Amino acid sequence: MLKDVTEVNPLDGYRLHLCFEDGVEGVVDVAEIVQFTGVFAPLEERAYFAQVRVDSEIGTICWPNGADIDPDVLYALATGEPIPSFDQASEPAGG
Repeated sequence: MLKDVTEVNPLDGYRLHLCFEDGVEGVVDVAEIVQFTGVFAPLEERAYFAQVRVDSEIGTICWPNGADIDPDVLYALATGEPIPSFDQASEPAGG
């Protein structure tokens, strides 16, 4: 279930302290979930990484170049829950 990010604060390294709409808070290390290539390449520069903000329209964090991270993934990592699987093969027949 989608939980919007409501607040983000950059920490040391590539870690972010996140707050979610249901009151859950947690820390996520972005370096563990993205490769600093493509749209994520600028994030490797700490000053750029620190420009992270919440985009309330899409309910997640983003950077000036449009890079963002799925809020379901962030929530799972912040809470220790399994990352949701969107594999269509795992859906029940007719579903």
